[in-house]
Parts: sequence; C-alpha cells; structure tokens
Amino acid sequence: MPNHGDLPVLAATVLQPGFEGTAVPDWVRRWLADGLGGVALFARNVETPAQVAALTAQLRAERPDVIVAIDEEAGDVTRFESRHGSSRPGNLGLGAIDDLKLTHAVARDLGLELAHAGITLDYAPDTDVNSNPDNPIIGVRAFGAEPALVARHGAAWISGLQEAGVAACAKHFPGHGDTAVDSHHDVPLIDRSRERLAEVELVPFKAAIAAGVQSVMTGHLLVPAYDPELPATLSRRILTGLLREELGFQGLIVTDGIEMQGVRRTYGLEGATVRALAAGADAICVGGDHADEHTAVRLRDAIVAAVRSGELSEERLRDAAARVRKLAAWTLETQTAIGARAVAEVAGSAAHEVAVIGGSAVGQAAARRAVKVTTGAAAPELPLSCAPHVVEFAPVRNIAIGAETPWGVGAPLGNLLPGTTSVRLSAEDLAGVSDASAPILAGAGGRPLVLVVRDAHRHPWISDALRATLAVRPDAIVVEMGVPVAVSGGVHLATYGATRACGQAAAEIIAGSSVPQLASPALAA
Repeated sequence: MPNHGDLPVLAATVLQPGFEGTAVPDWVRRWLADGLGGVALFARNVETPAQVAALTAQLRAERPDVIVAIDEEAGDVTRFESRHGSSRPGNLGLGAIDDLKLTHAVARDLGLELAHAGITLDYAPDTDVNSNPDNPIIGVRAFGAEPALVARHGAAWISGLQEAGVAACAKHFPGHGDTAVDSHHDVPLIDRSRERLAEVELVPFKAAIAAGVQSVMTGHLLVPAYDPELPATLSRRILTGLLREELGFQGLIVTDGIEMQGVRRTYGLEGATVRALAAGADAICVGGDHADEHTAVRLRDAIVAAVRSGELSEERLRDAAARVRKLAAWTLETQTAIGARAVAEVAGSAAHEVAVIGGSAVGQAAARRAVKVTTGAAAPELPLSCAPHVVEFAPVRNIAIGAETPWGVGAPLGNLLPGTTSVRLSAEDLAGVSDASAPILAGAGGRPLVLVVRDAHRHPWISDALRATLAVRPDAIVVEMGVPVAVSGGVHLATYGATRACGQAAAEIIAGSSVPQLASPALAA
C-alpha cells in the first residue's frame, strides 16, 4: 500500500486561493502552516500600498516563501490601483507607442512597486493577439493585433517586471485574442488550424518563454486543432503536449480562475481542479467569487481523493507541488537580492511622483505618448479656451475590469478647466429616445462638447448616438478610450485605454497642459 500521508500538504501546496478582507484571516494563517503554497490578492484586499505591505508581512510571518499573486495588468484591469485607476496606460497604449525600452521601463516600475508591497507573482502580461476587434474580453488588454508586435512587447514587459523581482505570467494560453465569447461566461472556440495558431496565437508565448517568463496562465478555451473535447485548462494535449513538450516551457503553469464558467459549468469546481492538474497545470487559481475556507477544503479534499482513486497520479501532484516550490524559491531569492535596492528606489521616487501626478511618473509619461490626435474639417481649436460639457458613454462593463475602478475624462478635465460639467449615459438612458442627440446635447448649450466612448465599434447604441450628435455638432471632440477602430468628430483622441493615466493625458491635451505626441492626417470627408 502506498503511503499517502503527505497528500493533504501537497494538495494545499498547489492551491492559490483568494480571501476576503485587508488583513490575513485566521483560516489562511492555519493553512499556510499546513502547506498552502500561495494566495491570490484581488481588489477587495487592497486599500493602500502600505496596507498591502502589512498584509504580505503577515503572510510571510507564517510562511516566508509563500507565493503572493495579484492580477495587475497595469491597464484597464488593475487590482493594485483599483480604487483610483491605473497610473499607467496599459498594454494597447504601449503597443501603439512601440518603444521597447519604454515598455520595459513601465513594467519594471510596476515590478518595483509590487515588490515593495511584498507581491511575488503578477498574473500578467496579457500576451494574447487581439486579432478579433469584436473581442469582448481582451481588447485594450493586448499589446495589439500583430503577432510580432505583441511578442516583442510581451518579452520586454516580462523582462522589466522580473528584473524588479516579481515573477511574470504570460496569459491566456494558447491565446484568447481571436474570440467573440468571454470565458468568464462560456467556453470560447478557437477554430483555427495548427499552422494558423503557430503563426499568430503561439508567437507571443514562444517569445515569452525565450524571455524567461516564470509562469504561464491557461485559458478556458476550446482549441479543436489540438483537442476537440476539452478546454485548454483541462487538456493534457495542450498543457503537456504543446506547452511543455513542443514549446519547452519548464516553469509554473497556473490556471485562470477555476471558478469561471468556461470550466466550472460543465465540470464543477472539484472536477475542473482535478482535471487541470492531471492535464499538466501546477497551480490552481481560485477565489474571484469563492474566497472562503470551505472552497479551499473542497478542492484540497478533491485532489487527495483523486490521487487515492487513481484519477490523478501521485507523481503528477508531486511534480506540480515541486514546480510551485521552485517558483517560491525563485521569488524569495530574487526579492532578497533586489530588496534593499528596490525599497530605496521606490521610497526615493514616491514623494516626487505623488506630488507631481499622484502615481507612476513613467506611467503617466507613457500615457501622454500613447495619445493619437486626428483632426477633421470642423475641428475646434485646442486647447479649449472655456470649460466644456463632457458626455461619457458607459457600455456594459467587461467583467475582468473592477466595477469600482473609475474611468473617463470628465473628472481630470474638471480639475484643469474649472466649470467643466459632465454626465455619464448608459444604453438604458438612451433607450426609446426618438432623437438620441437630445439628451447628449442638453447640457452643452454653446459650449465645447466632449464625447467619451469605449469600444464604440462594438456597441451600436454608442455609434448611433455619436452619429446623431455629430450631425448637429460636427465640432465635438471625441475621445475613444477603447480599441480605436473608427475615427469621428471634429477632433478625435485615441488613448488606447481607459486608465486614470489615459484620462489625464487626454484632459491635458484638451485643456492645453500637454502637447500631443502623435498626429494623423485630416479626417476624410
């Protein structure tokens, strides 16, 4: 009879659960003493950098090598700055600039900030190729739609983050860019040949591996070219056959949230967890909406039972736990070596950055460089000489973006041009209105009009409202804070993201506090 006495410890090692609160709960402390390998922080765990540092110190008091992960893309998807919005432009902005040194610098800047707060693994960067402009979940989270561009910026981002001592995580393998379905809700289908996957989706992941990325996150994606039955997270053909054996990745494979409907609806939490480990995953991320001890117990016990029944081999579980410990050792060694310098560098820059712009200086500089300005025939003169009326169109939120995270141009523009008024409209606000321009123009009067949109091309109600409004006010300034597929307005500003830094950069151009970095030919008639 095999000795399975340490199975509960091994099972706990491969879990990365979330938890509620801004301090470490008692159950997490107990689990750390019993072998828990890591935890995942979410926006609910973050108030300030100092508070996060205190929280991670509590974790390390129980287990010095615990992996502390966070999903911080430094763009529209932000957990570390969720209450105020990211002070960096996000991936699409960096890709639009296409300056690899800048991408490296932004990621390193982020890495130093995370390391200073005690975070050791960042579930970023997003290395998907956003080849489908109608993608509802990736969009501005990607560096762009060209495989080579995404590959080189993904590698630069990884290098910068890991240079600061924080492990990077390329996601969502084998590529979530060419989808029209959000894997939070269902299983997206990537119906492409192996040749096409090799030419597009896999290119950034190969570059990430070559750059030494410490981890790769699976996508809950059905890829029939490799496995017609199981989503990638649960597919041995994809995780072991493709990622491990064909691409040669030897680091940590971590799942996307195992509670997401892309895998949970069919297999349940326990079933998806066991199948992911059997397929080749090493760590199970859970806790987006299952941040409690009961869920952790269920998953631990399911893993143990699967080994005892033969559904999951003990060798595979031991291999997964060993890879978790290997990454933990890397983070402990790397952050110890970098620690003193990182603390000094962050502390030395913090006072200046907060005094100047309230966040990352290099990030704000990058956001300014990303803005692309296009002028039309009815272009108003910039900067504006009087306070404008701002109308922000709010589409249904991408579930990966925190509901608490602010966005827009109205607030920063109001700081720069006192007297600015603003309103935010949803599809419901305009539903049934015979003249969509009427509620939009209502507060403007004769003042300059600023229309702020996110992915207008994906939301007919927004594009229809823009068309109706511009027919009356062709001089309106349109700020596109999503993927800029269409160009419209007297002046069109593409910020390539809706972060706090992006909103500030657009407001500065409109108010005259910044000079546009890029300009394009006049709009076609």
